[in-house]
Amino acid sequence: MEEIPVLMKKLFGFSCLFLALSFGVVAQTNVDPIAENMLIYQRSYGGWPKAIGGKKVSYEKAPSEAEKGKIRAGVNSEDGTFDNKATTREIEYLVKAFKKTGNQNYLQAAEKGIDYLLKAQYPNGGWPQYYPAKSLYRGQVTFNDNAMVNVLNILQDIALKENDFEAVNAKYIPLAKAAVEKGVSCILKTQVKVDGKLTAWAAQYDEKSLEPAKARAFEPASLSSAESVGIVLFLMRLSDPSPEVKTAINAAMSWFEKVKIEGYTTKDVQDATQPTGKDRLVVTDPGAKVWARFYDINSFKPIFIGRDAVIRYTLAEIDNERRVGYAWYGVWPQKLFEKNYLKWKKLHG
Repeated sequence: MEEIPVLMKKLFGFSCLFLALSFGVVAQTNVDPIAENMLIYQRSYGGWPKAIGGKKVSYEKAPSEAEKGKIRAGVNSEDGTFDNKATTREIEYLVKAFKKTGNQNYLQAAEKGIDYLLKAQYPNGGWPQYYPAKSLYRGQVTFNDNAMVNVLNILQDIALKENDFEAVNAKYIPLAKAAVEKGVSCILKTQVKVDGKLTAWAAQYDEKSLEPAKARAFEPASLSSAESVGIVLFLMRLSDPSPEVKTAINAAMSWFEKVKIEGYTTKDVQDATQPTGKDRLVVTDPGAKVWARFYDINSFKPIFIGRDAVIRYTLAEIDNERRVGYAWYGVWPQKLFEKNYLKWKKLHG
């Protein structure tokens, strides 16, 4: 008779263990470690910094308790930015993490970030590189590194309920549509005309006059092939493009064709005589096709510039650190010609 209570105790114990393990699994699936780290870094007004104390923000490793204290102490710091995908990458990740886990904290943080996107937009439709900070070039309307395009792509996802953004509150749909419409208007207004013909876009613009502007010493007011590709790709997302949008796309593609550089490419080599121990050379290659990052607005000549802010016309003329440390040449428009533009023309002519 004594064996029955013992057996019942064992069964009860196993049942409790099973329930504990079951609830433990649920708790674990309700948390995403990277998303948890993102919550720590979000500023009080909704944006995220790209770096703190000169150190790039990384979410792969959880900060220590001491580090968390320092991060949270700067919760009101005006270092929220769209540069280097900051803020947009967090919003995108948090929405996906919410879809995966059902954790409402992630959705709330993402929506707070969306509020930040909407608030940061200028009346002219552009976005600055940083918000609310606006010192130096931070307040310029910024296409550099696709800052403004990354914002517009998120808002377009919300408007169309695509890429998991159907998860956000439906109240954002009309707000996103209106912001995208203003953003497209800004894009059309900032496409540079030379001798009466539309060309491409600069990397950044004066936020009031919408004239091309310089940013850092080695980022002059110029036409930028890399940033223009991102803009064209976004415009191609529009399902019912206006005649003005079609004209903008076709004009940009014509400009890409005009300024392509055939028969040359770049080659990185080890060179102990250089300060960085390496160098980047422009070499002949009969089958190659590249584009310069920056072009003079009037002459369309490729331009290169070191930290001395002096514009030069060959890569070899600028200082070694800048020569090897920046993407002066690339094949950014190539995919447009080979795939995107052909597909878009079939749809829209």
